[in-house]
Amino acid sequence: MLTSIWGDLERQFNHGNMITRIILVNVVFFVVANIVNLLITVFGGFEHNGIFDSAFVKYFAIHKDLWFTLTHPWVIFTHMFFHIGFWHILWNMLFLYWFGRIVADFIGNHRVLAIYLMGGLFGALFYLLSANFVPVGEKALGASAAVMAFVVASGVLSPDYRMNLILLGEVKLKYVVAVLVFLDLIGIANLGNTGGHFAHLGGAAFGWLYVSQLRKGNDWAEPVNRWLSVLGNYFSNIFKRRSKGPRMVYKNTNRRTAKGNQKSDKEKPSEYQERLDAILDKIKQKGYESLSEEEKEFLFNASKK
Repeated sequence: MLTSIWGDLERQFNHGNMITRIILVNVVFFVVANIVNLLITVFGGFEHNGIFDSAFVKYFAIHKDLWFTLTHPWVIFTHMFFHIGFWHILWNMLFLYWFGRIVADFIGNHRVLAIYLMGGLFGALFYLLSANFVPVGEKALGASAAVMAFVVASGVLSPDYRMNLILLGEVKLKYVVAVLVFLDLIGIANLGNTGGHFAHLGGAAFGWLYVSQLRKGNDWAEPVNRWLSVLGNYFSNIFKRRSKGPRMVYKNTNRRTAKGNQKSDKEKPSEYQERLDAILDKIKQKGYESLSEEEKEFLFNASKK
């Protein structure tokens, strides 16, 4: 059974979009962390002796102690994939799926991982800065800041996009985003998880900045994708030398050129832009599901250019 489950996860990771891959990485971190916690609890005599936090969680979470963070630089990245509580990871992954998919539909799947990483980094920066002025927890972990980057980015990209909410029905995206940001401000005012809420606002700030710069022609995802490409090629070369069997090779989707359909390739730049604008307007008014299959394919190809 475990082999079958692992095979399903591997197929989803290899063939799914970037949102799916990020969710799977978070889930794997969550499962491993809780298995470690279980083992420590069982072999520790079913007592909360603090070993799990001091010997395990500590080395994956970002700390308000700047010196510790600088001397353990990997926590700057691992903290944004690391969850302990079930409800924490559940809501983060649901929000990532809902809002991340909107962002990917509008500006392309190849920008998703870069936005996630930079949103998480902005959140970490806001957390560390707030630690000098307000009381915050000793450590911060979770994908919340990165997720808030997608929440705000989606609202900036398409403020009139309609979401179907339980009990409320259709609600424009701009109102959903405004409420979520306001909840973080309330959390700071009530001194509840202050550092976490500052981190959320950091991710939200990045989401707004990223889309604003993208509209000016500055794609902050490009240098991140280049760095990831170099890193991916480095590790793939290591695995090639160590393995003689089938192997995975990192694919840089940002450098791949999509042919698209023949109709869009033959269109003049002005006609192409007009068609793209018309599709985006239709999404704003009626939602993504209102598009025809041809329009979805056109938008998908456009996101790769």
